[in-house]
Amino acid sequence: MAGFDERILNGMGVLSAIVDSGSFAGASDMLDMSQSGVSRCIARLEARLKVRLLDRTTRSVKLTDEGRRLYEQVMPLLAALEEAAMSAAEGVTAVRGRLRVNVDPFFSRLLLAPKLGSFIDQYPELRLELVTKDQLGDMIADGFDLAVRFGEPRPSSLVARKLLDTRILTVAAPAYL
Repeated sequence: MAGFDERILNGMGVLSAIVDSGSFAGASDMLDMSQSGVSRCIARLEARLKVRLLDRTTRSVKLTDEGRRLYEQVMPLLAALEEAAMSAAEGVTAVRGRLRVNVDPFFSRLLLAPKLGSFIDQYPELRLELVTKDQLGDMIADGFDLAVRFGEPRPSSLVARKLLDTRILTVAAPAYL
């Protein structure tokens, strides 16, 4: 974005605070700035834009026609920027998107299936795609995010973590033995 000046964006936030609060003093309280800092910020914004945005008297502050036009055009954009920033911040804690999992059929039937309903209820924005396969295959080429397997993992650059220990029992009917 060539030509973008972040100081204009900052000035728009100050302008918005002045309009919302109705005064420079109110804006300084909202923004935790000094009143003179708010005044200097608006003066710099007006100088950059080469237009007067506010009519100031000792008793009131109101937008000029140019200021009103700018404010009406910019406010939806500022709200969208704030919403995008909040959405990005929620992305750190929210679980959403698609999770494609390659699962051993035995594991999926006995251990995963009973817990699947509560997992999906807990993360409603997650699209879970479970594929049961006897063989792992190439996880990357097949587009899997995760695989759950039994036994020792093959040497690989993938990250492997042990989820649980299982016992192996050999059983047979006495007649077989």
